[in-house]
Amino acid sequence: MPARLPVLGMLALTMLGGAAPVADLSLDIGGLRSAKGLVRVCLTAVADNFPKCIDTAESTRRTAPADGGAIRFAGVPHGEYAIAVIHDENGNGKLDTIAGIPREGFGFSRNPPIRFGPPRFASARFSVTGGDERQQVTMRYLL
Repeated sequence: MPARLPVLGMLALTMLGGAAPVADLSLDIGGLRSAKGLVRVCLTAVADNFPKCIDTAESTRRTAPADGGAIRFAGVPHGEYAIAVIHDENGNGKLDTIAGIPREGFGFSRNPPIRFGPPRFASARFSVTGGDERQQVTMRYLL
């Protein structure tokens, strides 16, 4: 199944007989510096939509309290994905920065090294291939 097929479209296909195989994905987020605010998560199979996660059918976004546990994505079609996470401590819906430096926490699947700017999709990419998948993201804070 092509990676560019919209995530929601692939989820709809799974409801049909003989549809593409799916898995459940759990995301564990470690290293949060506080329980204030929200955790905003983007799961996408489209490199052009990473890490900003523009609101399209090709990406799935979740928001959860920062004091919560694992975030679960049910019925994820098998394929290649990347996850971007921000700790939106003040709840304003975005990653706050000062002179381009993030003031709030951020993290990515596979925990790639951070140099100048966010990693590329390929550095955070992982495969969903089984019944139950798990990803661990460690948050980073620069300020």
